[in-house]
Amino acid sequence: MSSSIRKAINSDALTRLAQAIAVAVSATLAGCSSHVPQTDAAHTPNIAARAKQKPIWLSEKPSPQIPQDVWERMRQGFQLQDGLGVNPRIEQQRLWFASNPSFLENAGERGSLYIHYIVERLEERNMPLELALLPVIESAYNPMAYSRADAVGLWQFIPSTGRYFNLRQTRFYDGRRDITASTTAAMDYLSRLHDMFNGDWLLALAAYNAGEGTVSRAIERNERLGLPTDYWNLPLPSETQAYVPKLLALSQVVMAPEAYGVNLNPIANEPYFQVVEINQRMDLSKVAAVANIDEDELFQLNPAFKQRTTIDGPQHLLVPTSKAQLLTTSLQTMRPEELISKKSLKPVFDGADSTQVASAKRSYRVKRGDNLGSIAKANNVDVKDLQRWNKLSGKNLKPGQTLVMQDTSKGSSGRINTVVAANAKTKGESKKPQSQYKVQQGDSLYIVAKRFNVEMQHLKRWNPRVGQALKPGQMLTVSNPH
Repeated sequence: MSSSIRKAINSDALTRLAQAIAVAVSATLAGCSSHVPQTDAAHTPNIAARAKQKPIWLSEKPSPQIPQDVWERMRQGFQLQDGLGVNPRIEQQRLWFASNPSFLENAGERGSLYIHYIVERLEERNMPLELALLPVIESAYNPMAYSRADAVGLWQFIPSTGRYFNLRQTRFYDGRRDITASTTAAMDYLSRLHDMFNGDWLLALAAYNAGEGTVSRAIERNERLGLPTDYWNLPLPSETQAYVPKLLALSQVVMAPEAYGVNLNPIANEPYFQVVEINQRMDLSKVAAVANIDEDELFQLNPAFKQRTTIDGPQHLLVPTSKAQLLTTSLQTMRPEELISKKSLKPVFDGADSTQVASAKRSYRVKRGDNLGSIAKANNVDVKDLQRWNKLSGKNLKPGQTLVMQDTSKGSSGRINTVVAANAKTKGESKKPQSQYKVQQGDSLYIVAKRFNVEMQHLKRWNPRVGQALKPGQMLTVSNPH
């Protein structure tokens, strides 16, 4: 064999050998990669696995935005609206609120000091936030409201029920007017009624108005007769039959006030007041001066101290949040005698003189959907008095009918009378009209100034003969008379 042939054969053999080795090495590497230990695989980039992995942010829900307005916060916590459907009893009450928008508007103004606190306490107990509107029904959010049944305060506790829920009542202090204590008592009472009636809030509300005994007897009667025992089918007193629909209707108006022609001014979703501990007797007028707080505002926050001094009550005061630190610091440096007035004790809110009030009469034109109960409630008078004043034997009313009533309203929004001077055409000009406001029970200079958006100092200057404690029937000038 020639040398050239041998070289060709060797070359072919080497080529085939190299190919075989390459194939073997590839197979070996492939086999090794399929048996890589798990710990190594964890550190090996895996594009497919990464593509399938769900980013964390996709599974997160955006945090709900905190309402800036307490009214909106309240709406988010309504729990009593489901399943109501079309209900003529609710619709009747809703029509009344729509026809009397100032009632809710003025109650909201009075309640702006307290609503945030009440909403927070209800949320802590997971109670329906519709209950924050109950003081609108009970007292028009007037802590000084007083009924003929001797019910007092925002939540209208009668003396016996108040004492049962630890609301002390003395010459100097009435816990039924205490904002925080009465709110706690009301929620305790409502929670107890809620449990008593097997978690039915409508029955609990009916019992809050009429008493648990009245509601229980109505349920037992229907059970004996084989009739439904829900609130809507119980034979309850007429006031109680309107009470729950009134709250439900009011909450529907608050849900969409613009739809009913109601203008609810926003209320900041933040605490209006703060608790400041005290360890000595002090007069509220002195405290107001020390902390640069308007006296009327301080009285509205602490209405339980009946004689303007911290006797018989809790060892704390409610003060506007912005003034709490200033008051705390001042109390640490002041002598006890500096906080006690030398003047004799005088009630914070003087009651109306019956001879002054009874002499004034007013009238009301009946609107469609009105009834004696709703008219009496809105004007803070008794149904029997309405019947007596108007010589009514029954309760039927007609739209357009005029009712006469004594001006004994308590906690109502009052009226604005525009007094227009005679058109003295001297130099071709007439005098500018001035607006006057008739003081209602529970009003204060602070509330009136806030209602008409004027400065306290201006209100005092326009009414120099008016003292700090207003009396129902007084007339206040509420706009610049010049």
